[in-house]
Amino acid sequence: MQRPYNFSAGPATLPQEVLTQAADEMLNWPDASGKRCGMGVMEMSHRGKEFISIYTQAEADLRELLAVPANFQILFMQGGGLAENAIVPLNLSTLRSGASQTGGADFVLTGSWSEKSFTEAGKYCNAHIAASGKSEGFTHIPAPQTWELSESASYVHICSNETINGIEFHTLPDLKALGSKAELVIDFSSHVASRGVDWSRVGLAFGGAQKNLGPAGLTLVVVREDLLGHAMAICPSAFNYQTVAKNQSMYNTPPTYAIYMAGLIFQWLKRQGGVVAMEAANKAKAELLYRTIDASGLYFNRVQKECRSHMNVPFFLRDESLNEAFLIGAKDAGLLQLKGHKSVGGMRASIYNAMPLEGVQALVSYMQEFERTHG
Repeated sequence: MQRPYNFSAGPATLPQEVLTQAADEMLNWPDASGKRCGMGVMEMSHRGKEFISIYTQAEADLRELLAVPANFQILFMQGGGLAENAIVPLNLSTLRSGASQTGGADFVLTGSWSEKSFTEAGKYCNAHIAASGKSEGFTHIPAPQTWELSESASYVHICSNETINGIEFHTLPDLKALGSKAELVIDFSSHVASRGVDWSRVGLAFGGAQKNLGPAGLTLVVVREDLLGHAMAICPSAFNYQTVAKNQSMYNTPPTYAIYMAGLIFQWLKRQGGVVAMEAANKAKAELLYRTIDASGLYFNRVQKECRSHMNVPFFLRDESLNEAFLIGAKDAGLLQLKGHKSVGGMRASIYNAMPLEGVQALVSYMQEFERTHG
C-alpha cells in the first residue's frame, strides 16, 4: 500500500526503508555482523561500545557524503538552528576583535530564518545588516557585489536555503573575491546533503537534521578547526565548539536516537548514489513543479527564477478563496502538509531528498486536475 506523500517542511518525510529498518531494530539493535545486543538504541549508554560504533560510522558516512575536508570538525549537537543563532556568535564573533562583546558579524537577509539569525546574534555581538531583500518581499538574493560588508566583521552569515520563503543560494558567495576577511557561516538546515558544499568558501555550516537527515533533536555543525578556541567567556561549556570537538560531541549526553536515525539516512543516501545523484534528482523534481506552476493560470510563485529553492517550493492560488478546497482535496488524494507557513500564507511543497519523483508527479497531477475543475 502506498503511503501518503508528506510535503511537510520539517519534521519531514523519511525514507520508508529507513523507517522499516529502525522499526526492526527498535527493541534489539544488531551490530555490523548482525549479532543482536539485547537492547534498543534509545536504551544504550552513549559511552558504550554499541553506540560508539553507531556514532563513529555516522560521522564517517557524513564526512564522505559531504566531502568534508580533514581540517573540519563534525559536531553532533542539540538545540536546532535557532540555538545555533546564539551559539555561533558566542563562538565566532570575537575572531578578529580579540575581545568579548566587541566582535561583530554581517548578515544577508533573504527571508525569515536569516532575519531570526540577525536578531538573535544582536544579543551577543555587533550585528550588522550587509544586505536585505525584505523591501521586495524576500523574492530575490541581493547581488553579492552590492553587499555592504563591515571591515571589522568576524563572519558573514547567510541562510543558504530559506525554508519559508523558498529562496536558495545555488552558488555560495566568495567573500575573498568581495574583499572581505570574514569567515562565511551558512545555515544549511533545509538543504544539507541535497547538493555539494564548496568548503573552500565556508568557515562553518550548521543545520537541524529534521528536514533532510532525520528526526528532530539533532543539530549538525561543521567547523574549520582553526575557528575553534575563540568562544566568549560567557559561552556555556556545552555550547563551546572547542569543548564539543575535544569530547567528540559527548561532553553532555548527545541525542543518541536522532544520531542513529541520521546514520541510517546517511547509509540510505550512499545507496542512492550519494549527494551528486541526489542533486540531480532534486533538480528534476523542482523543475517539474516550477514548470507546472509557471504554466498555470491559477498558481504562481513570487521568487525570481535564478534563486528558487530546490527544496521548498511556495506557491499561491490567484483566487485565495479556493485555498481550503485545495488542501481538503489534496489530503483526500494522499498529499499531506501542503499549507504554507502562517507568516506568508498560500501553499508550500517541501521536496527533500526522501520525497520521490512519484510524489511530485502525484502533486502535479492533482494541481492540474484542481485547476481544470476550479480554474
